Amino acid sequence: MRTIESLGSLRSRTVIVRCDLNVPLADGVITDDGRIRASLTTVRELREAGARVVLISHLGRPKGAPEERYSLRPVAERMGELLGAPVEFVAETVGAEASAAVGALGEGDVVLLENLRFNPGETSKDEAERRAFAQRLADLGDAFVSDGFGVVHRRQASVYELAQLLPSAAGRLVAAELEVLQRLTDRPERPYTVVLGGSKVSDKLGVISHLLERVDTLLIGGGMLFTFLAAQGHGVAASLLEADQLETVRGYLADAERRGVRIVLPSDVVVAEAFSADAAHEVVPAGAIESSRFGAAGIGLDIGPDSARTFAAVIAESATVFWNGPMGVFEMEAFASGTRTVAQALTDTDGFTVVGGGDSAAAVRALGFDDDQFGHISTGGGASLEFLEGKQLPGLEVVA
Repeated sequence: MRTIESLGSLRSRTVIVRCDLNVPLADGVITDDGRIRASLTTVRELREAGARVVLISHLGRPKGAPEERYSLRPVAERMGELLGAPVEFVAETVGAEASAAVGALGEGDVVLLENLRFNPGETSKDEAERRAFAQRLADLGDAFVSDGFGVVHRRQASVYELAQLLPSAAGRLVAAELEVLQRLTDRPERPYTVVLGGSKVSDKLGVISHLLERVDTLLIGGGMLFTFLAAQGHGVAASLLEADQLETVRGYLADAERRGVRIVLPSDVVVAEAFSADAAHEVVPAGAIESSRFGAAGIGLDIGPDSARTFAAVIAESATVFWNGPMGVFEMEAFASGTRTVAQALTDTDGFTVVGGGDSAAAVRALGFDDDQFGHISTGGGASLEFLEGKQLPGLEVVA
């Protein structure tokens, strides 16, 4: 993979950096700045090298046109605070204003352009349209650094085509993420445990299939656990269920048994009368969800305390742990215990621990854990999963 060194001297050169600054916002206030912090290593290095730094990113899912709620302006302000230097914000990505701002940059100056996805060419399915938008971006700079790991699995203009139009290299964040994932796939210390949660089995189909060939234990929580329970013949009341995945899950269970891989499902579940933070709830055996006092209306919203202790014990004896997906609806305190216990177990173990981005990263921070309590917190949940599936990621191929 090409590194920043391959670009030669960067003094007085304009370097476009594709970051992933897709941070969560609430009423315009950033609630988790982890992705901004993760981008600082590359930005600082480029500033110190005397580059003129142009940052580009997306935020949210606008439909190819400006939407104020998805503006990167708050990100520029927060990045400036963390960087200890001004980060100018420009309210467009390409155009006269953007060109003027970039042209006025001095050595070590930083500008953040507006949300890439306000332009339809960024995510277009038409290669020519993507390439045309990428060319307008390329006209702003002399070199390109790909440092948005959370988007390297996307064939988008600022990720793929732009890297073909300028001298390009991977940034420090992308290089660090890749090193961790290669360690998980090529040389994991054993026992190797993977903890999977989140809402849907279908989101994890490829990675489960791939991991069964590589891991010693799979711990299953989150909304996806109910499809596993149903595949074993248990009733799940009104809990999340993907009925079309039952046969696939039965295949996983059989394959795991043949390979000697442990799939550990919860022994108990927290069942609530409604999907609500203040809903009445109780702990019941995982095989008796429909016997809760809520009957067929009961909704499983977290793994139970016995399950959490079992998961923690497995994690404690593991040399490598990868975790993707919360164990329950962690945003509601009544249903955050399973996720908190798993996170605590990862911080307590002596093994190498990786939190696989997305909701998992948001969860550990929301629950009060610090990034440095884990071996690594990924900035890209989807990219991490696709890499572990064995897929080729366009944004990595293009800077290889």
